[in-house]
Amino acid sequence: MTDDMMNVRSLVEKSADADLLREMIGFAAERLMELEVSSATGAGFGEKNPLRLAQRNGYRDRDWET
Repeated sequence: MTDDMMNVRSLVEKSADADLLREMIGFAAERLMELEVSSATGAGFGEKNPLRLAQRNGYRDRDWET
């Protein structure tokens, strides 16, 4: 199993599509985190909701580094 994962990883890293895959994973992770925060607060980003459970501190753009 570990050898298979290492082979896949080396193939992806050597591929010209590595940047695309990295961006796709970053996008998916960002969306999952946004859904988790929205669920925890009871409202989406910038949404006014009287049933809101918590407040959000805001957001700033950062590069995705792995």
